[in-house]
Amino acid sequence: MEKQGKAVGTVDEYIKKFPKEVQTILERIRETVRKAAPKAMEKISYRMPAYFLNGNLVYFAAFRNHIGFYPGTSAIISFKKHLAPYKWAKGSIQFPIVEPMPLDLIRRIVIYRVNENSNNQKSQRIGANKTKLK
Repeated sequence: MEKQGKAVGTVDEYIKKFPKEVQTILERIRETVRKAAPKAMEKISYRMPAYFLNGNLVYFAAFRNHIGFYPGTSAIISFKKHLAPYKWAKGSIQFPIVEPMPLDLIRRIVIYRVNENSNNQKSQRIGANKTKLK
């Protein structure tokens, strides 16, 4: 279902290139991510919707039979038991289009990533301050 061809510049443009039923799914995922990470910047990266806050948070993309959700390796490890019903790999999850989207799981993963990036940002600042004090 992912249409190759002209790259899109906005998430709205990305979503509009799919059939209505897929657009609805993508909009629900988008809304879930935005509510879980209201300060995150939304953009297209690697030809898919992406969210950034103190670094990469998550990406998602529509394909013929699934929605690809890309929260990174740490989230996959942390949510491994919740991902048992889905096909997943090192940094990605496949949610079948024909099944209800697990929006609560997506929300929890995004919150996890926001906290993880925030903690990483704080650690980097502390490390930089220690270097400056020497």
